[in-house]
Amino acid sequence: MRYLLTCAGTAGHINPAIAVADALRRADPEAGFLFVGSGRELENRLIPAAGYPVENIAVSGLERNVGLKALGGHIKTVLRLVKGSRQAASVMRRFRPDAVIGTGGYVCFPVLKAAHRRGIPCYIHESNAVPGLTTRLLADTADRIFTAFPGVESSYRKPDRVLFMGTPVRGGFSEMTVQEARERLGVGEEKLVVSFWGSLGASQCNRCTAEAIVLNEREPKYRLIHATGKDGYDGFRDLLSALGADPDGLRYADVRPYIDDMPVVMQAADLILCRAGASTLAELTATGKPSVLIPSPYVTDNHQEKNAMQLVNAGAAVMLRENECTGELLNKTVERLLADDGGLRRMSSCGRAMGVPDSAERIADLVIEDLKA
Repeated sequence: MRYLLTCAGTAGHINPAIAVADALRRADPEAGFLFVGSGRELENRLIPAAGYPVENIAVSGLERNVGLKALGGHIKTVLRLVKGSRQAASVMRRFRPDAVIGTGGYVCFPVLKAAHRRGIPCYIHESNAVPGLTTRLLADTADRIFTAFPGVESSYRKPDRVLFMGTPVRGGFSEMTVQEARERLGVGEEKLVVSFWGSLGASQCNRCTAEAIVLNEREPKYRLIHATGKDGYDGFRDLLSALGADPDGLRYADVRPYIDDMPVVMQAADLILCRAGASTLAELTATGKPSVLIPSPYVTDNHQEKNAMQLVNAGAAVMLRENECTGELLNKTVERLLADDGGLRRMSSCGRAMGVPDSAERIADLVIEDLKA
């Protein structure tokens, strides 16, 4: 069999696609694979690093504004869509896939459309609680739509095509126990909190975290590992200095630009502070980690808050809104949760009950079953 996977933009789209490809490869070691992306740096780094070829086509996001200023963006989008559609058709002719699977990003639209026109089975995974624009546009094209959350079938025009599968997570999250992870990090009996706000960081959330670090340094209740994001590290150190803390002399905080060993760090943590992107939430539920979620208010349809409420309503997380959050509130929330071991265990149990740790395998098995039918 030959499988074409398409995704673009963020790790939240790319990592699930890689996880599904890995599951397909385990089930069918002789299968051929090709990824189609939009040419962004993250795709060209993560996909080849996972051992898969990637081919890029022209695509750009839709301009959501109106008026003369947006006209140029609309024209550019249409021209790139025409070019990308031709490129996608060329990919189909050359690679001849047996199935096409999209996991998000505008690149999915021309690729799945080209596959559908050739009668190739098409699948799309929607990682958010509400369908994004690309998923809505492809709702009639996809043979099956896989969702990250249960009970959302009514959000789709053809609910009979919708299947709850969870969100596939990258490898490594189930390869060690909590104790093994803590030993690897050199963590003792102290409570460990891990915080990250995305690969590029988030200025307001980083400020709250810096303020919380200063408060915890004065009256320590936990140890913190914090990732500032790609562009936030130097500014975070400056902020700590402005708040009266020595960034090189922190006793209870480990501040990094990135967390490269995320599966280990998350497994070791007692509590996670993060945004509410769908892939991150899938990792939280797969590991059963209690969390404090601060959804990004800068995303389409406020979908991160809707994602977060899935965990909050299940009892697995606490949510703070960015415009209401301060370092003092964040620190108090963390201290309150860490002081209640029974509450943490209940949150962990509720999160784990939501998780679908074998999501990638379920998707791979269904695709293979469909192709055999």
